[in-house]
Amino acid sequence: MRVSVIGGGVAGAASAIALRRRTGAEVTVHEAYETVSDQDAAGQVGSFLSLAVNGLRGLDELGCLAAVQAAGFPVADQLMWSASGKLLGRVPRGRLASDTLHSTTLLRGRLVEVLRAEAVRAGARFVTGRRVVPSEAEGDLVVAADGIWSAARTALDPAAPAPEYAGLYSVSGVSHLPDLARGSFHMVFGHRGAFLYIPAPDGTVWWSAQVAAPEPPDPAEVTSGLLEELYRTSRMPLEVLRAATRVDRPTPMHRLAELPVWHDDRTVLIGDAAHPVGAGQGASMAIEDAVALAGAVAASPDVPSALAAYTRLRRPRAARMTRSAASNRDSKTPGTMQRRVNDLLMPFVFRHAYARSTSWLYR
Repeated sequence: MRVSVIGGGVAGAASAIALRRRTGAEVTVHEAYETVSDQDAAGQVGSFLSLAVNGLRGLDELGCLAAVQAAGFPVADQLMWSASGKLLGRVPRGRLASDTLHSTTLLRGRLVEVLRAEAVRAGARFVTGRRVVPSEAEGDLVVAADGIWSAARTALDPAAPAPEYAGLYSVSGVSHLPDLARGSFHMVFGHRGAFLYIPAPDGTVWWSAQVAAPEPPDPAEVTSGLLEELYRTSRMPLEVLRAATRVDRPTPMHRLAELPVWHDDRTVLIGDAAHPVGAGQGASMAIEDAVALAGAVAASPDVPSALAAYTRLRRPRAARMTRSAASNRDSKTPGTMQRRVNDLLMPFVFRHAYARSTSWLYR
């Protein structure tokens, strides 16, 4: 079997590994950028992500868990804070409390770099420097892993919904605060949006400001001074921002309505092309997709049957994750009254309901 993968990010590289190792297919990955380095093709250096245990177990299925773990660092817990500095809850980060496997945080570019190296090691071939659409791709199977602005999505269905701005934009950066305790991920529910930060082993702090705004910002106007003003009432975010050594460009966050069409007889959407979810699960869900797709191809008599089986398996879980992500996004932009209610209720929720509400994802 010959397979063309469109897009060399997390979803594309993971699917190349899975299809090579599970089915032995001849896999070619088409990457639009000229190189396959983390800087040129994986986004801004410094932006980070966390892989929850569902994504890590997918990597274990692909045979590259250890390599990815070595590229990042483990994070055991997540602490939630109010804007005033009140601790609202402490929960396991991306896992069940009983799970000895801890989530891994790493630079997005490093994850892509490791997965691409593993794909090449598995026997996949990379072709760079030209954008490819499904009709141009050769092979028995075309895997469209071309992200939230997927051209393959509209090629499959011209009436497919388009991404919409979600009312938040994200700004990532790095600060120098060597005295902060390591090992935990922090989320602060600020007055203008959530602020995430995590102390890294090298004494830096990786952070992301998720700012509520009715319209996407002008990148030139989003400065460290503006962020300090937006988070002036939140003690820890303000301290982190004042210690910033780098502030990246803002990235508008988008949502996508559920797609009626995921595949035809040859082409299938995976990762953000099919279901951008956010909530710290984008990469993990893409890895799950790759494992599930390879399993369906290996178990089915032909490609159309495999794509139908893959879609039946993945649609319900992706839809549930999308709903969860929407609730997560809404919790970051409450009004003043709702924020006060949340400060009262969240400690109870995190103590008594959080594990039950997330166990479906990590089992």
